Amino acid sequence: MHEHIAEAVKEPQIVAVPPGMICLRFETMKLYAALGAVQHLLNTGRVKPGDTLVDSSSGIYAHALALACHRHGLHCHIVGSTTVDRTLRVQLEILGATLEQVRPSRNLRLDQNLRVRRISQLLRENPHFHWMRQYHDALHYLGYREVADLVRKEVPEGPLTLVGGVGTGASTGALATYLREAGRDVRLVGVQPFGSVTFGAEHVLDPDMIIAGIGSSIPFRNVRHDLYDRIHWVNFEYARSGAVALLRASGIFAGLSAGAAYLAARWERQRDTGRTHVFLAADTGHRYVDSAYAGHSDAVPVEAMRPHEVAGQGALRHPWSAMDWPPAHVPAQDAAHLPQPENV
Repeated sequence: MHEHIAEAVKEPQIVAVPPGMICLRFETMKLYAALGAVQHLLNTGRVKPGDTLVDSSSGIYAHALALACHRHGLHCHIVGSTTVDRTLRVQLEILGATLEQVRPSRNLRLDQNLRVRRISQLLRENPHFHWMRQYHDALHYLGYREVADLVRKEVPEGPLTLVGGVGTGASTGALATYLREAGRDVRLVGVQPFGSVTFGAEHVLDPDMIIAGIGSSIPFRNVRHDLYDRIHWVNFEYARSGAVALLRASGIFAGLSAGAAYLAARWERQRDTGRTHVFLAADTGHRYVDSAYAGHSDAVPVEAMRPHEVAGQGALRHPWSAMDWPPAHVPAQDAAHLPQPENV
């Protein structure tokens, strides 16, 4: 029996998905990041029960941090994106977390900059708050060792290709690192939206993109670029089509990042059938019903989709581009170790 719902909710379902892939389907994946980080902070004395933890979120991390704070007797304050919907707002309120949302914006850069600016103001006004720094502090990698152990036990032995949203880097980056440290042959494929600066796509905008959680308009310091072997950039139309196709093929109702990862995993499997392909579905599809799933009749058949294979970011274009990483002009780095948590 679990001591708290957070421990039960975090565990993913491992589901076989046609054509011959595996999905790690989470209700809210970032619970691993939040619980691991909060436990580390408590263990090291950097925070204590009753303290207030604060961070920015487009939705998934807000729920995860609120549950982690509830689990450990901490206060939680979230500066949220407009993508935080009514269902989540009510849950946060009842859990005891406080939420303030920045003004509406359809621009990823403006939305994230507004949230970070508000965090800075809060810290000046409340110096005793602890900023979780989900975009920068590598302590968010720690909780994913448990997921890596689960993959080692449940996914057949042999070469593995892991596909998922880059986001802060803590999920896919940490999973690949822990699996590689255990001796697994892992090829890591990251998924990004157009407009994200993380892998140099800020010059190709997508005004319809609403999956800010897998990309960034500001540099994320806990993304380890050298951990990745391939990057896919997927626009809103194709991410929605992938999510709809995933639901039809498997019954998995997941977010837009899962739709994009599903497309990327299908393509990577066509290129190399000798590896097991695992992709991440980081959240459920409920908050995307009106903004994406309601337009399912406009979904493009996945069989008709293929990415533009490019050699550099200058050639990126809609609706889907893919590239080996690092490009030939960027030297690879040693990917043996995770970045270290910051003492802030």
